[in-house]
Amino acid sequence: MPITELQISGYRSVTGLVLPLDQINVLTGPNGCGKSNLYRSLYLLTMAAQGQFARAIADEGGMPSVLWAGSRRKGPVRMTINVSMDMLTYEISSGLVPSDPEFDDPFKLDPRIKEENVWFRTGKSRQVLLERATSTAMLRDSEGNRTSYPMTFSETESILSQLKEPHRFPQLSALQQELRQWRFYHHFRTDPDAPLRHPQIGVFTPVLSHDGSDLAAALMTITRVDANDIQEAVSYAFPYSRLIVQADSGRFSFGLSMPGISRPLDARELSDGTIRYLCLLAALLTPRPPTLLALNEPETSLHPDLLEPLARLIVKASHSSQIWITTHSLALANYIESYSGTAPVRLEKVDGETRVIEEDY
Repeated sequence: MPITELQISGYRSVTGLVLPLDQINVLTGPNGCGKSNLYRSLYLLTMAAQGQFARAIADEGGMPSVLWAGSRRKGPVRMTINVSMDMLTYEISSGLVPSDPEFDDPFKLDPRIKEENVWFRTGKSRQVLLERATSTAMLRDSEGNRTSYPMTFSETESILSQLKEPHRFPQLSALQQELRQWRFYHHFRTDPDAPLRHPQIGVFTPVLSHDGSDLAAALMTITRVDANDIQEAVSYAFPYSRLIVQADSGRFSFGLSMPGISRPLDARELSDGTIRYLCLLAALLTPRPPTLLALNEPETSLHPDLLEPLARLIVKASHSSQIWITTHSLALANYIESYSGTAPVRLEKVDGETRVIEEDY
């Protein structure tokens, strides 16, 4: 179910934004304009479906830190994220834990889910599948009947993450699985002590881990599925080079055979940019593509010559996954546009607020 529209309000620099989405979505703009905030809004939905919403908010400093800090109208202080996918719309709204002058709540930085809704749309009408207030929730079961959520639920986590009888609520269960399968990459550890630079016991790995730590296993898996595809991608990015993936007593390692060098360079000898590119290659050539694949600033540490091959990989991956890219690189955005025909979304910040720059045609 690709996302057709994203709506965000009250989240960091985003006071109110509606963004229609395509199969490829490239967001560009200067530092601090809010690109990462839009990326993280989608990440929060995945964390909500996994039961890690409060943890993800904590990683950003707690609920008070993620709320819009500029001037606001009177009324409840809320952060709301809404996505439309095919015929389903999911919305989650959270706010602060109510203050009590007689009790200092040790969890006062946690989010409090204020509302959560799922709608099934048919034409101009919509049917409520989930309707949650602060302490109550109504769900529509497989027979189409409205029923109260049968168990106690956490006020800091999504109802989707707490479904206990998926067979009773198949549409909600399918939505939960959809959100959980979205894939995000925003940091690959490439320092000399990074696990990916050293041989590791490998297992069949069709999905690269979020930090790239199992890169050798992911590359080995891809070569077993389609060795020609990955070797072609490596050769295009690094002319006349060849990827070497080895298994020694169950320990996987990788390197590059490069022109002018009499032996392959192993992972410990490769530059940060080369390692990072191989991580991106493993993420984009995954044998198990997700419905949404998001990359945050994939150009980091890459040589400019690698941006055009990366754009080709991104466009190729869009045939199997909806793609979300945030980037500082206009060159990368332009390469993606030239291969896909999809123009980037340009962002700016005005008076602390993230806005989309409307193009003049």
